[in-house]
This record gives sequence, structure tokens and C-alpha cells, in this order.
Amino acid sequence: MSNDQPEELNPEENSNKEEQQDVIKRITGMYKDWFLDYASYVILERAVPAIEDGFKPVQRRIMHSLKELDDGRYNKVANIVGHTMQYHPHGDASIADAMVQIGQKDLLIDTQGNWGNILTGDGAAASRYIEARLSKFALEVVYSPKITEWQSSYDGRKKEPINLPVKFPLLLAQGAEGIAVGLSTKILPHNFNELIEASIKHLKGRSFELYPDFPTGGVIDVSNYNDGVRGGKVRVRAKINQLDKTTLVINEIPFSTTTTSLIDSILKANDKGKIKIKKIEDNTAAEVEILVHLPNGISPDKTIDALYAFTACESPISPLGCIIDDNKPLFTGVSEILRRSTDNTVLLLKQELEFQLGEFEDQWHFASLERIFIENKIYRLIEEEETWEGVITAIDTGLKPHIAHLKRAVTADDIVKLTEIRIKRISKFDINKAQQIIEALEAKIAEVKYHLEHLIDFAIDYFKNLKKTYGADKDRKTEIKPFDNIEATKVVIRNNKLYVNREEGFIGTSLKRNEYVTDCSDIDDVIVFTEDGKMQVTKVADKTYIGKNIIHVAVFKKGDKRTTYNMIYKDGKNGASFIKRFNVTSVTRDREYDLTQGKPVSRVLHFTANPNGEAEIVTVHLRAVSTVRSLKWDVDFSDILIKGRSSKGNIVSKHNVKRVDFKEKGISTLQPRKIWFDSIVKRLNVDGRGKLLGEFKGEDKLLIMRKNGLVKTVSPELTLHFDNNMVILEKWVKNKPVSVIYFDGEKERYYLKRFLIENENKEELVITEHPKSTMEKVSTDWRPMADIEFYKPRGKDPKPNLTVDMEDFIAVKGIKALGNQLTLDKIKTINMLDPLPYEEPEEKEEEKDTDDGQVDLF
Repeated sequence: MSNDQPEELNPEENSNKEEQQDVIKRITGMYKDWFLDYASYVILERAVPAIEDGFKPVQRRIMHSLKELDDGRYNKVANIVGHTMQYHPHGDASIADAMVQIGQKDLLIDTQGNWGNILTGDGAAASRYIEARLSKFALEVVYSPKITEWQSSYDGRKKEPINLPVKFPLLLAQGAEGIAVGLSTKILPHNFNELIEASIKHLKGRSFELYPDFPTGGVIDVSNYNDGVRGGKVRVRAKINQLDKTTLVINEIPFSTTTTSLIDSILKANDKGKIKIKKIEDNTAAEVEILVHLPNGISPDKTIDALYAFTACESPISPLGCIIDDNKPLFTGVSEILRRSTDNTVLLLKQELEFQLGEFEDQWHFASLERIFIENKIYRLIEEEETWEGVITAIDTGLKPHIAHLKRAVTADDIVKLTEIRIKRISKFDINKAQQIIEALEAKIAEVKYHLEHLIDFAIDYFKNLKKTYGADKDRKTEIKPFDNIEATKVVIRNNKLYVNREEGFIGTSLKRNEYVTDCSDIDDVIVFTEDGKMQVTKVADKTYIGKNIIHVAVFKKGDKRTTYNMIYKDGKNGASFIKRFNVTSVTRDREYDLTQGKPVSRVLHFTANPNGEAEIVTVHLRAVSTVRSLKWDVDFSDILIKGRSSKGNIVSKHNVKRVDFKEKGISTLQPRKIWFDSIVKRLNVDGRGKLLGEFKGEDKLLIMRKNGLVKTVSPELTLHFDNNMVILEKWVKNKPVSVIYFDGEKERYYLKRFLIENENKEELVITEHPKSTMEKVSTDWRPMADIEFYKPRGKDPKPNLTVDMEDFIAVKGIKALGNQLTLDKIKTINMLDPLPYEEPEEKEEEKDTDDGQVDLF
């Protein structure tokens, strides 16, 4: 029997498989229907805000509950959350979290207690400890019960608004973020006053632009904002300033970060060696203050750039405008949301005006009936009537001769209302006062009709009143300006050391027993040249094999057009020798490039890497050949054009070269580099953006002078940072004096001094250190002139203005000199005049350094 069982069980197994397949089919059907229902529910009822009022359902229900509980006093948030649960079937935690988020935006809810801190990321206290009530702005803008459409709550016991009649682009003011099923939304917050101005422009038929404004402040680059639609992106940066030579201070942070997350990112970057800091202090309270202390010798400017490159001090944000429109998700931009919201506000204002008009007309109608009823003593007609029908008929008959001027027919309800007038009111009726009430109602009716006829003007005035009432403390917090792109390799702290084993052909950071080359970072690339004329660029690593007989290794700078390589090589075993000059701006990493013509046994005879295009003179020695008279001559690399790395070069000699000796150091053959200052991003550039500062050679420097009297000269590094306190930024001329007029706070006198910069790269104070000392005027003209206006003495004629020739007034002295007192009289204003003509001296060419020593390279 056991032998036959397997065959007998096969049909049962097949039937089980069929049942399993049937079950799988049924689940698929349920999955298809249920998933669609679930996705629709999450999109429409939880994650995405509606275009009509800018609220998600939970936010709308919170605002409705706040209105129902509103009596002018604060309510416990726990009570508000409990009340909201009548409308929102998702538990207290989600409601409390949503309410805290609304409260932290400081627009609709007046908060009391610890509601958390958006700067530090600290959470709010428990809902039983904090309180809230509606703000005056919310009461004015969000609610209008008479024009609100209502629906039953989820259990049918209550009525809740389908949408609140919000008369303001609230969605753009608060922003919104949510993840639904299959889609998400991220609408960034915008400035209150700018939204109102944009709404007014839209109503006037003018174009407008909207850009985000964040409660955390910071700086934003909106060049790729793309109106907040899909595919756009903004870059947000913290505001970082230099407090002193070794301290940076962060006063504003990027949106979506906190001081805690920002500090964590800085510490991680320090641990990874991207930046180098000493310590961080977080003094944040009501405002952000993070102090970043730097070790001695670390550049503050490069550290600022490194903070942007490697930490959360710069964050990209990708907006995604998605809203619910007609129960469907709609992807759109902030301009369209603003237009739709503004048009909806106009519609709501019209509905409110029409409702007011109806109310005023009803009040006028009954006031007129009341006057007719009492003035004509129609109430006496009902004295003899015994039935209610008779009373109604008597009043109706008595009114007919007097109601021709009424704007609508008299209804039974109007007559019933007349019967409810008390005898006391009839006995004290004042015809003149009644007429005044009617005339006042007529004035209101006329005003409302006028507003309806000029609805757009009424809406514009409405928005202007909102701005006047609530916009005083809502200035833009986030500064808008374009960012410069920071190259990570230029600002990373090079805390690793690169070594080379030239003979064996290895480079890396772990070869500590070999020759030290330079400091590097783990994101750097290294360029390597070998004696056989090969070149390769590779990533920094612990140990990498390149090829034997390495002749040059350095950190590679992508796009570097100034570093020039001078090379003489022998083409094959018995071939000619060639000379070439070239740059290396871009390559494929880890690909080997042949700088010769590719013949076997080719060899480099001379090689130098010159950071500023220097062109040396070398001596070429040939092996003794009977047919050659001259076995030795000089070659000047400045006679050779700089071409591409793949160029063959020029022939040095067709005969066998014995060696090449270095003879004389050369000067740069490159044109001086033109440098511009872009006042928008406040950075130097070589791309022609902004004001041209001049043409700079390798030793040239910038002169920088600040409002506080500090002056210094610096090399024109493109990583330098500048602020708004500069009064002088120009190319420094060593023998050109600086003239300064300053007020001495201790002596309370004005002084004039002229000086030359004595210590390069050292910042010095050129005014006295008294706290009341101020720098008034500064000039770098050769012969500056100034006009001084004096206050008029009492009872005396005004003293004529004094014209000062600064060159004649005082000789050039040391930078620490006090200077000469300008005048004893009380100065009103000092104005700089056009300088006197002066012919600048020509710059002398520096003599070339010579070196007659010979160097055998190989």
C-alpha cells in the first residue's frame, strides 16, 4: 500500500495547487482595489493640502476646533486636541504634532508655553502643559461661517467645513510638506508682505516673482528655483562671518536644519579631515550663535568655503508644488498657486459683500415696515380682531397704501415680526431716530453696492489693510543672492602627506619611509610623470603603482591653465630630441598618456613644472661627433609656444644629446591674470563678472581697507571672502600712499595722515584705538583733495570752506603715526574732491636672477 500511495496522492496535490492559484488571484484583485482606495485616501485626506484654503484635513479640523472653543482666552492644547478628535479619526498624537507645527509658524495661533525651538530642534512640551488661542490674523482671514460650506463629520454627529474661507495665500506663507502614496509635496514658505504685494500686482494685471523666505534666515540662491515646480532647486546657506583671526560665528542656519544637526555635520567633517577646527561653542538662545574656533595657521576664508562644501552649512532643497484641486492632485508652481488663491480671495470677498448686502436690505426693509406700522398706527387695526388670521389680514390691508417704495414684497413672516413689537417700543417710538437708522442703512447699502461694482479695488484695499495691520514685523529674513560654486578640492584641508618612491614607481600616503612630496587630502587627484615620457592622473590612495623612475609628482588642479610643463625628450633610442611646452587641464583618471611620439626607449632629458608659466634657459650638450662643430648651446623655453600635451614639439637636435643642464631661471611667459570683483556675490573671479581690479602677476596683491580703520594687503586668492564693510578694494601699488582723515575719540579732533603699507599680509589699524574713533574719509589717489565745511558760529559769519591739498598738508609717514590735526574749528561735513593731476611712475622690470650652476638631472 505504501508503494501505491504516491501515485494516488498526485490528484490531491494538483487540486491544492489550483486552490492556491485561485487564492492568489483573489488577493490580487483585493490588492488592486484596496491599494487604490488607500492611495486616494492618503493623498486627499492626509498628506497634500487643498488649493482652496491651503490646509491639510488635520490642520483644517484643528482650526475649526480652535474657532469653536474660542472665547478670547487660552485653551490647553490637550483640550483642543480632544475636541479635534470629534472630527479627525487618527488619534491625539498626530493632531498634537500638527498643531505644534502650525504654532511654530507664528501666524495663525497665539501660543503660550514651551512650543519647542525650530532653531535648535528642541521639541514642544507635552500638550497638557502648553496653551493656545487663535491669533487676530486668523480670526480676520480664516473664518466666515455664513459663506462656509459644511459637511458631516466622519461619524455623522458633527458638521465640519469642507474648506475654510481663507482670504489670503496661506499655503505659500506657511509652506507644506507631505509624503503620500506615489507622490509627495514640498511647497516652501514665502514672505508675508511679498505675498500680499504679489497678490496686489496680480489684481492689477502686472507680473510678479515669488521666492522662498525661511524663518531660520540664512542666504538663498534662487537662480534654479523654477517657480517651485518639479525639477527646480534652491541652495540655502548659513550666514558665517569672521569674528577674529581664529573664530567664525554662524548667526543664521539653512532651512530644514537645526543647530544640533549643523554642529554634528561640522564635527563629522572635522573627523573625516575635510576641515580642521579646534572646538565649537553653541550659544544659541532666542537667536543662533555658533562659534567655530580654528587652530592657528588655518585660513578663515578657506574654512568658510569648506563649511559650505562639506557640511550642512549649505543645503540643496528641491521644491515640489503639488496641491489638491477638485479632489485630484495637481502639480503646479507657486505663481499659479498665488493667482488661484488671490482669485479665490476675490470670490470670497464678493460672497461676503453679497451676504452683507442681503442683511442690510433685510434690516432696511423691516425698519421701513416698522416705521409704517407705528407711524400710521396700523397696530390699532388689530384691536377688534379675534382670530390670528384676522390679525394678519388687518395688518396686511393697513400696510398696502404705504409700501409702494419698498424694494420687495411684504411676506407673512414680515407681518408676524411686526406683531412681536412690544407696546413699550411703540410708545417710545421716535420718528426722527427711525429715519436716521434707515438713512444709515441706505448709506451702508450704497457702500456695499459700490464695493461690488469695484470689486478688484476693494480686494486691493483689503490686501493693503492686511499688510498695514499685520505686516509690520514680517520683513524678509532670508537674503537672496547668487552663490559662487565652491570646488571641494580647493578648500579641503590637506591633512594627509603624499610620498613617492621614484625608483620603484610607487606613490601614496602610507610610504612614510620614502620621499615626502606635499600635503594632500583623500579627495585629491595626483598627477605623475615618469622618465619614459608617460603621464597619469590618479586618486590619492595609501599606495599606488605608477611606473618606475618617477620624475615629477604633484596634486592635480583640474582646469589649471597657468601651470606649464617644460620638457625635452629623446624620440626613441637613436632619434632626434624634441622640446615642448604644454598645460594639462583635463584628463581621464587612471589612463596613461604618452607625451613622446610613442617609440620604444624614448626618454625625458629635461622636465620642469612651472606654476605661473615660467620659462627657464637650459644648456644642451651633444656627444662628440666629427661632423658637428658646436657641441654645446643654450635653449630658451620662452621661444617655444605653449601647445597641447599631445603635440610633438620642436626639434632640438637630430644628433645624440648627452645631457641638458639648467642654466638660468626664467620669468613667466603668461599674460598677467585679470581679476574681477563681483559685488553681488562679493567674490573675486577670473570670468569677467563685476568690476575689473586689474592685471595681476604672481607677486601682486590686493589692498583692502575697512570702515573700522583696518587695512591689509593680501594675495588675490579666489577663495577670499568680503563683506559690506569695505571702503577700499583695489590692486596694491607699493609706493602709492594712502591718505586717511579720521576722528580721534579721545582728543575729539579730526586728523589727517598719509602712509605706505609697511607689512605685507598683516592687518593693521590706521586710526586710534579709542572706541569713539572713526574713519571719515580714505583715498588712494596720488594727490587727493578734500573740501571741509564748518558749522556756523552763533552770532558770527559762517567760516568759508577749507580746501585741503593732502600732499601739501602732510608728508608720508609711518602707518602708526598720529598724523596732523586738520583744524580746531567744528567740522560739519568732509567731501572728497577730484584729485590733482599726477603722472604715475613707470614700473621697472625686475632683473632676472641668474644661476650658472649646472644640474645633471639623469
